[in-house]
Amino acid sequence: MTELVTTTRRPLAWRVATVAAVREESVAARTLVLDVPDWPGHRAGQHLDVRLTAPDGYTAQRSYSIASAARASAASTVSTVEVMVQRIPRGEVSPWLCDVAMVGDQFEIRGPVGGYFVWEPSRPEPVLLVAGGSGIAPLMAMIRTRKEAGSRVPFRLIYSVRDPDTLIFGEELARRVRDDHGLDVTIVYTRQTPPGWRRPAGRLTAEVLAEAGWPAPLAPACYVCGPTGFVETVADLLVAAGHDPAAIRTERFGPTG
Repeated sequence: MTELVTTTRRPLAWRVATVAAVREESVAARTLVLDVPDWPGHRAGQHLDVRLTAPDGYTAQRSYSIASAARASAASTVSTVEVMVQRIPRGEVSPWLCDVAMVGDQFEIRGPVGGYFVWEPSRPEPVLLVAGGSGIAPLMAMIRTRKEAGSRVPFRLIYSVRDPDTLIFGEELARRVRDDHGLDVTIVYTRQTPPGWRRPAGRLTAEVLAEAGWPAPLAPACYVCGPTGFVETVADLLVAAGHDPAAIRTERFGPTG
């Protein structure tokens, strides 16, 4: 996803990751499936650091959310982890990951990082996910984890994107709505909608949150991820609607530099 703004780090070892597969997700985003034989496992909602090293020794480092389902430990038979990267104009890392990296390429990763913005399948309360743009990445990890864990906890996702070309994970979300019992998805297009779309283009509003989200009395766990302005606006709207601020977990991202 877009390069995350983070302020804390745990002392974790760097590991060599090999690109095992690449999936194009939108006109400006792709998923990299990374083979990491000694991956220690991760929780849904965590992220990792990526470090690229140029031939002259110059290094650049950015953080990206993990989009794959949680893996409890290195004992898992699955040694891959997925990150979704959106191209940032004039960025140092995302253009290479989006436009150059191919199967067999290697670079360093460190993680998993983060313990606040995570969801565990053992939690019983309903879940509201609100994503802006590439903020869908860690929320997709939660959706995938729910399915793999066999959880029946009801999920509602409200996903705000500019237009159909920038929709990420569109086909997978449509399939999961059909196949994953208890998952509802509402997509809000802010600039341009697909032909025949029932809702006109526009920003995510309190009315949409009330219609597509959970009522505050149900005390859902809320996860909001996206650009800083989007996250702050959505969090304020949820609080104004009566949601407990302690139940609203947020993750902001933006270009570094």
